[in-house]
Amino acid sequence: MATFLRRLGAVLTGRPLLPDGVRLPLTDDEHVVAQARSGNRHLIATQYGLWITDGTEPEPRRTGWHLISKAEWRSGALELTVADETGELGAAVLLTDRAVRRYPLDQPGTLPKAVYDRVTGSIRSTHRQELPGGAAWFVQRKVPGRDGVILQVRPDPGTDPAVVADLAAEVARKLGH
Repeated sequence: MATFLRRLGAVLTGRPLLPDGVRLPLTDDEHVVAQARSGNRHLIATQYGLWITDGTEPEPRRTGWHLISKAEWRSGALELTVADETGELGAAVLLTDRAVRRYPLDQPGTLPKAVYDRVTGSIRSTHRQELPGGAAWFVQRKVPGRDGVILQVRPDPGTDPAVVADLAAEVARKLGH
């Protein structure tokens, strides 16, 4: 009966369900926007972020849209560059990109577009600044479920960290962060 009610609710609301056997600690107001399989993994998009699970994780984690630096649909696969918050530069958050991960999707459905739309939709402004030893991206982003925007700084490898820190503090002050 519970399965029938879940499926009926999904039909009435037009929202996809979690795949059978997948359990995620969704918040009360969180709902599935799109989902697809990549081999034994499930990629599940909600309004707050992207869950990637193969069922073996002790506690599945969601990656917020504001931490996905890049999402591309290429040759039948979703390619994601996820960033880690690796420090604070005054009111700015320092990001470091992980290696690109590629997820060939068995039946992509609406997932690639949903991911792309939410990643790009979280971006309010971007600016690339050339600096000694490299450059840095300064990105203002909306964090799902929170008011306002945050300032993120993603320096290229080899860029002078002291210069990045000084500039980030100055930019944050000018933007009122």
